[in-house]
Amino acid sequence: MDYSWDFGPVLERFDMLALGLLNTVKIAAVSIVLGVLVGLVLAMMRLSTRKWLNIPSLVFIEFYRNTPPIVHFFWFFYALPVMLAVSLDPYVAAVLALSTQSGAFYAEVFRGGIVSIERGQWEGGRALGMTHSALMRRVIVPQAIARMVPPFIERSFELLKTTALASTLAYADLLYQAMMVNAETFRPLEVYTTIALMYLVLLVTASQFARLAEARLTAYQ
Repeated sequence: MDYSWDFGPVLERFDMLALGLLNTVKIAAVSIVLGVLVGLVLAMMRLSTRKWLNIPSLVFIEFYRNTPPIVHFFWFFYALPVMLAVSLDPYVAAVLALSTQSGAFYAEVFRGGIVSIERGQWEGGRALGMTHSALMRRVIVPQAIARMVPPFIERSFELLKTTALASTLAYADLLYQAMMVNAETFRPLEVYTTIALMYLVLLVTASQFARLAEARLTAYQ
């Protein structure tokens, strides 16, 4: 196959791709923050001995862990507006899909970190007369955080890559903008090679910051 590579037309429209990259980072950052909040609530519910808290959280987590992410995007964008008689734009629908899905996974990260702490730590705190909240705050959570960091970072990277599904809702993320550029230039090899490199740079940069944060956090333990 004799193919002549030409990145010129793509670079002329790089501002479109840059906007898509910015939108990807924006939707990922918001979804991570909301996902962490959802995950913390779900983790506390899962750790509760009350069935009316434990069972709904288990159902929520298992549902999101065992269904395709794209179904969540379509449900929030097409089904939820019908149920509530409201209109959701692609950004809101994508954030809802990403934050609830990631929340289910973050919940297991938080729960796993907490239950991994040795039983002796719990018993020692109770023997000192600590309340449950004081025990969690002073003994359990500080130790659990170090164990949560690696899976938390991994899950956040997965979320960042999953943002590409927002393009199916016509949200102007990096992949959607790439499709627009491709429609104008008819240079799919150059367009998708470019955004692959952009995703690579983004994830490698995020990885370096994450490792730096993990190293500093470990140093304070």
